[in-house]
Amino acid sequence: MTSGSVRVSVFGKTDLGRTRDHNEDAFLVADLTARKANLKPEVRDHVVGPRGSLFMVADGMGGAAAGEIASQMATEVVYQHLSTVWADDPDPSEERFAFRMKEAVELANQRIHEYAREHPEARGMGTTATVAGVYGTGLWLAQIGDSRGYLARGGEVIQLTRDQSLTQRLVDAGELTEEEAEQSERRNIILQALGPDPRVRVDLSHQPLRRGDILVICSDGLSGQVRREEIGQLIAEHRELPALCSALIDLANSRGGPDNITVVAARFEGDGLPEDRPTGEVGYRSYHLPPSARPSAGETSNPGPAGAALSAGAGRRLPLGPLALIGLGLLAAGVLFFAATR
Repeated sequence: MTSGSVRVSVFGKTDLGRTRDHNEDAFLVADLTARKANLKPEVRDHVVGPRGSLFMVADGMGGAAAGEIASQMATEVVYQHLSTVWADDPDPSEERFAFRMKEAVELANQRIHEYAREHPEARGMGTTATVAGVYGTGLWLAQIGDSRGYLARGGEVIQLTRDQSLTQRLVDAGELTEEEAEQSERRNIILQALGPDPRVRVDLSHQPLRRGDILVICSDGLSGQVRREEIGQLIAEHRELPALCSALIDLANSRGGPDNITVVAARFEGDGLPEDRPTGEVGYRSYHLPPSARPSAGETSNPGPAGAALSAGAGRRLPLGPLALIGLGLLAAGVLFFAATR
């Protein structure tokens, strides 16, 4: 995969915010080669091994403690699947790594959906998920909902993920500008989450890494209060990752802290990575899995018929016009998710 080593320093931190009475966010930092996971706010510095590294942020939703359960389940299922099925996979290709990431997210959706079905008090529970996997010199992101991933390179910060939200769909359709979307009262309406439906469509993307890149993944408790440019300013001011995460959380709280706030920041170094290059190479890049990424009939895959159905249905998108987008957003608001629960 690479002739030299890739080293990552990573730190994660979560905060209650100023208005919520409990924290429904969760985060995960894991070395998939060593099969070690960390959910505590401490710096982890390690060489990316032959099975890669994993970072994840999940933002739960639902009544009582259902959101907290959903986000915790998501991190546990994704980690367990990648640290077992992927770690023992006989195919060490990048394509298979990306497939296993997507499969892990689909499996998390299946488990959360089943839990809610078996526990009526948790009906409607769900969680967003931004899963970042580092393998070789590449970064893959599996996205559900509106938690975000950003990459800082050359003094500029670029968003790597695309929100699965009503406002993002309207921006894509030319009905809203980015500035209008940031101020919209509908910005908290998401079109997909893990749990409410038996199937999800995982948005998989890819970004080649360069020496000195900094990845920031976060819940919307941060991205809803702190602009992309401000994230870049704080990265420039704070070399140490714990100080950076604290500064980002403090800024969101200074603006009211209306939601739980979670940040994971990772810096990539090592002679296995190419030198820094222009930021034009950074951005959202949809990644389409080739047929060869799927395991053969005799290999271990996502267990159960629901998992097979998820894999078969993932990736298909229907073209939607502006009126259909609005209808879909209203459906999301009225049936699937209530912004007030987030």
